[in-house]
Amino acid sequence: MLLTLALTCTYREAKAQPNRTTTARTGAISAPPEIAYSVSMSKPSTHLLEVEIRLKLPEAQKAMDLKMSVWTPGSYLIREYERHVEDFKAQDANGKPLSWQKTNKNTWHISNEGVREFTVTYNVYANELTVRTNELNDGHAFWNNAALLMFPDGHISAPSQITVRPFGSWKVATGLPPVDGKANTFRAENFDILYDSPFEVGNFKEITFNVRGVPHRVVIDGEGNYDLQQLAVDMTKIVDEGAKIFGGFPMKNYVFIVNLRGGGGLEHLNSTALQYGAFGFKPRDRYTQFLRLVSHEYFHLWNVKRLRPDALGPFDYENENYTKLLWVAEGITSYYETLLLKRAGLITDKELLASKAETIDDLQNTPGRFETSVEDASWDAWIKGYRTDENAVNNQISYYDKGDVVGMMLDVEIRTRSAGKRSLDDVLRYLFEEFFKKGRNYTPTDFQKAAELAAGVSLDDFFSKYVRGKVEIDYNATLAGIGLKLTRNEPNKNRAYIGAELGEQNGRLMVQSVPMGTPAYEQGLNYNDQIVAIDGYRASQAFLQMYLGNKKPGDRVKLTLFRFDKLRDLDFTLGPNTRGAYEFEPVANPTAQQRALYQQYLGEQLLTP
Repeated sequence: MLLTLALTCTYREAKAQPNRTTTARTGAISAPPEIAYSVSMSKPSTHLLEVEIRLKLPEAQKAMDLKMSVWTPGSYLIREYERHVEDFKAQDANGKPLSWQKTNKNTWHISNEGVREFTVTYNVYANELTVRTNELNDGHAFWNNAALLMFPDGHISAPSQITVRPFGSWKVATGLPPVDGKANTFRAENFDILYDSPFEVGNFKEITFNVRGVPHRVVIDGEGNYDLQQLAVDMTKIVDEGAKIFGGFPMKNYVFIVNLRGGGGLEHLNSTALQYGAFGFKPRDRYTQFLRLVSHEYFHLWNVKRLRPDALGPFDYENENYTKLLWVAEGITSYYETLLLKRAGLITDKELLASKAETIDDLQNTPGRFETSVEDASWDAWIKGYRTDENAVNNQISYYDKGDVVGMMLDVEIRTRSAGKRSLDDVLRYLFEEFFKKGRNYTPTDFQKAAELAAGVSLDDFFSKYVRGKVEIDYNATLAGIGLKLTRNEPNKNRAYIGAELGEQNGRLMVQSVPMGTPAYEQGLNYNDQIVAIDGYRASQAFLQMYLGNKKPGDRVKLTLFRFDKLRDLDFTLGPNTRGAYEFEPVANPTAQQRALYQQYLGEQLLTP
């Protein structure tokens, strides 16, 4: 009941927004139908999830459209889930078939001709384990409801029930609240909630821990080298640090679904789906990577699931939902993923700074940072972010990486400008109080104003350059406030360098990308060239590294390659490897205020050589 009340708050927020679907074609009435789903898995080896939808209309109507979502929130790409639907059928309560037809890629038009109660059945092929898709096999089932369950057009705010009929003795895990007295039956107040609640069904292991009276359930499918008890201890610390920022939790329980294959995570309203390698929990640095994944997805509990950018909720499940704020939703969440680990005592300040230096290294060695702003990268996620090609390094940036870096710089700016009185935490708390609690989404202008309130000064120059613009970040101007500086080294500048990104594919050494400014770019090496030989010697990744180790910048070599199956020679001048490597260092003779702000920021003393 407590969870239902929490979800109902989100339901009211959803109802306050305009309904984007139209029902003019079907003549649908405003009162919602009763909707009951069941999901079965009678033959797991077929990978077919069997869906039944029972619909009871409040009054007669001639027809109804059922629609399939084409994407899922948190993964900003049209994924065309409808392509996996098979064996669609419709019939009335007496088993009489109803006529239907597809009217577009994701719409099934049912002619129920005044029949108020009818059933729809279909199967969904589920053989892809990612956090955004579905999988059924003889070991388990995992699915996202957006990729499985159709919705009645015009009734996205309607409540529904879903009953799971597990295979054999499999157990069921989801963040949806159970319906009393009905086995494996759950209720959703609307489709935003239904689609935000993935399912795991199988013989998983599980453990529950409580933080501030709120139960957190961890379910893990697969064998691996994890320690379930230690996971609970460390995840408890991460969860508590998140709650400290916002003064508690916005939900009454939470579920971590962990599948030990693949990699990645996807946030949900009161749960998350995680994937990680089965034997990636040791040694410590690999275990820390898992904790970072946990921290990132859990922080989304607030940032994006409650603090919602302008277009992200209630959702249009049939079209792209454009926003310039993914750098906040994802990038600042990436910033906090390590910050929470530091505050929880799971990493040191030096480890946090080393992690941020690696992110800066990636950003600064991406020529695309001069072509795309972090707002542009957010907006273009739908066409570029999940479809990177060989030229992406030259014309794109990651809103995760640059958002992480800009988030850190913004945090330090606020701390410095306010003399340590406020931080980025205060920005997020303000948005939580003024937007989420008041049922509003925030805009880019709202976010900047919240940051300026915390800093106590205008930050328009910062946002114009680093958020809306493509200006190189002046790291040291900001970092000096906490007694740090960023140094750049070129550890390989005396080594000979081709400059292309190479990889072996089926025994062939292939050019995978050609970054701007490298010898490869300037001398015409192309993507998908196959390097056959260097100076007449057969080329492989290992041989090329060894051979170039005996050369120096300025030396000339002959590259023999296939381009479009035609053999050619390329006289090539090797260049210096000027790729930068970055690290944080204390400034010389830090002041008392710089030391104080560093300690307030990272909880450690600023140590100088």
